[in-house]
Amino acid sequence: MRLIVNLVLVVVIAVLIWVLYSSISEPIAFQKERKIREDAVIAQLMEIRQAQEIFRSVSKGGFAPSFDSLKYVLRNDTVWTIKVEGDPDDPESESIFYDTIPEPAIQFVEEFGINLDSLEYVPFGDGAIFEVQADTITYQSTLVDVVEVKTTRNKYMGKYANIRFARYDQSYNPNSTIKFGDMTTPNLSGNWE
Repeated sequence: MRLIVNLVLVVVIAVLIWVLYSSISEPIAFQKERKIREDAVIAQLMEIRQAQEIFRSVSKGGFAPSFDSLKYVLRNDTVWTIKVEGDPDDPESESIFYDTIPEPAIQFVEEFGINLDSLEYVPFGDGAIFEVQADTITYQSTLVDVVEVKTTRNKYMGKYANIRFARYDQSYNPNSTIKFGDMTTPNLSGNWE
């Protein structure tokens, strides 16, 4: 009888140790994985923002309304840059020349290290694609170009895309959006900044 009681106590102790370990390790694993995944998504959004800014300089204003048009223009179009020879700040200089030089847009894409082939894919998203919108709106009586690129956290959080993990971080909502830009104001800021 004593042996049975001891075995039951050992099993109960083992279960309690496992429950205690799980209650400590799960929030740590969640926070670690959340940081890794969100950092990757933010880095990808920053690349897309940079690509959109290059697109805007190529197209003389405006943003790409789709990833197909963004990639096509960045691969095939030209950016016109102004080269200044001489010192424009020197009032006594008589030899100031301005020259407009065409350069392939892909050159700027490569300088910034942007990978156009995987640009639209959400990291850790199993093939999920960022949503992109671009338009022209009237803002303070002026026509301005706007863009918004976004995804929801549940697309890249994997097994942590559950509201129950909000108990480890009160600000966590797997259905919330991570994005840059805004369709109502001329703003390219990210909501993580």
